[in-house]
Amino acid sequence: MSDPQLLRISQLSAATGVQRDFFLYLPRGFDSSPHRRWPVLLFLHGNGERGDARGELDFVLNNGPLYEAWIQKRELPMIVIVPQLPMYGRDAHADYLRNRSAAEIPRRLADGTPPRPPPHATLGPLTGVLPDPALPDGAYGPPMGWPELESDLMAMLDRVLAEYRGDSARQYLSGLSYGGFGSWYLASRHPQRFAALVPVVGYPHPDHVAAIAAARIPIWCFAGGRDRAVPLRYFYPALNLLESLGHRFRFTIEADMGHDVWARVYAGADVYEWMLQQVRRASAPPVEYRG
Repeated sequence: MSDPQLLRISQLSAATGVQRDFFLYLPRGFDSSPHRRWPVLLFLHGNGERGDARGELDFVLNNGPLYEAWIQKRELPMIVIVPQLPMYGRDAHADYLRNRSAAEIPRRLADGTPPRPPPHATLGPLTGVLPDPALPDGAYGPPMGWPELESDLMAMLDRVLAEYRGDSARQYLSGLSYGGFGSWYLASRHPQRFAALVPVVGYPHPDHVAAIAAARIPIWCFAGGRDRAVPLRYFYPALNLLESLGHRFRFTIEADMGHDVWARVYAGADVYEWMLQQVRRASAPPVEYRG
């Protein structure tokens, strides 16, 4: 059976007007099963992994499904698309962007896997919270985020479906932090496209809800009970509205965690198992997860 592959694909960006690369992960067995169509996961990273999508693209290996599949050598039976969000000047506002080093990028080892990074420090006691309708950002989410690349992202999906045997009925969308906001936005803009939506520590805006509810997109949303960057109280307004429209969803609060909920979510097996059971319309049977 053919080994997993990590490809760099170049694409002219409609958003920036220059060539930008994205990572494309092809699972074990892709080359040795030439007639098989594979589920496709589009993953949107967080604020700390921005870059020029050329020399800085490796920063997107830091977190998420690609970290699991390529660095930790997890067997994910799906194609994974991982683009990079431009800096858009955000490094002027965040020390963790301005002072980052290439030495922090995890590397795939020839033998074995590197140790996982330690968890972020968790601050503050466990508390209950009430909904807060005064959301700090509009439907686009935080400034200069993934909505800026909407046309690029859809072009990536179209290309992978056409050139890499992606299954159009099993297109999944997930993202963390800035990417969590971006995934809500993108799903609301293209509600008939996605078979499942998994936003992690990114809340929805009420403007996203109607289109997502009408399309009945299966959702599993995650939040951190001690998250100071994206407080839990901001999740409830849109989620309550979504439920009022008759659309049920899964909402998991990792009550003991801060903002780095993604480390637990993507390291687990259940989120991949759940995604692979979601099919938009008649297609190949769901794929069994063996990671």
